[in-house]
Amino acid sequence: MPPTIGDRLAHILDAIKSIELLLEEHSQTDLANNRHMRMALEREFEIISEASRRIPAKYKTTNEGIDWMRMADLGNRLRHAYDHIDLGILLQISEKDLPPLKRFIEEILSEESGN
Repeated sequence: MPPTIGDRLAHILDAIKSIELLLEEHSQTDLANNRHMRMALEREFEIISEASRRIPAKYKTTNEGIDWMRMADLGNRLRHAYDHIDLGILLQISEKDLPPLKRFIEEILSEESGN
């Protein structure tokens, strides 16, 4: 059975939390110099991108502060231009774009669960 919308939202939230933990535990220099850590960071962004593509428009239109197209485009870039990924951009997205996305996902999941 394919993942539900709730599953997709949970996947996004889990990926955000993994990114937060990775960035909390490792410096930018660590990430730049450790291929495996950088790949883990990139994979979490791929998960966010792919799961976000499967979120219905009715959810996306309730929060126009989230750049859904940019999120989808990032996944394409990670998959197809993997050799030109700028760590600084990923860190900027982590800082600017993930906090509002996290709040939005948590609100939807809370509403869906009736809390």
